[in-house]
Amino acid sequence: MRTILAKVAKPASVAALAIAALAVAPVAGAAPAAPEAGATITAADINPAAGTFTTVPEGDLSIQGAADGTPAGAVQWFKNKAGSTAYQGLCEKAVENAYGTTGVWASANAHWNGASPKHTTGTPPKGSFVYWNISQWGHVGIADGSGGIYASSIGGKIGHASSVNYFNNYRGWTPAAVPHR
Repeated sequence: MRTILAKVAKPASVAALAIAALAVAPVAGAAPAAPEAGATITAADINPAAGTFTTVPEGDLSIQGAADGTPAGAVQWFKNKAGSTAYQGLCEKAVENAYGTTGVWASANAHWNGASPKHTTGTPPKGSFVYWNISQWGHVGIADGSGGIYASSIGGKIGHASSVNYFNNYRGWTPAAVPHR
């Protein structure tokens, strides 16, 4: 009897896991979650004289690779998502997802307030978090290591800006790390 159960249990377990994965997988083409109220970045928050930005058309996006928890992996995650509008109003979720996690901080302001050490000068190292005091939620992106940033809301999409001053009211940066409390 045990032999029969062992032969039936394994395929049944695999089938149950496959069904569970389908139940939680996002539906292709489904609309992303609505941004939090007050998280909209307006034209007043952007400093066009600070540098250039780039995005790519939706059709040129590459498939997202797994974020591996490293600074290089976080930057690559943003490069893979360049041009996407799926994270508009969800900057904190984007930087957390870039490091392979989610749900750690409620907003960019909460992340800034809870993370340390804080730096307000110097070029942020690759993969470090960069923050701006805009909107009631703040804004956060990932440093490219050369004085620029990857973030949501660059030209209305995930993109790259050549300066941390692309957004007004730059706060500073905290070291690259998988977000945690």
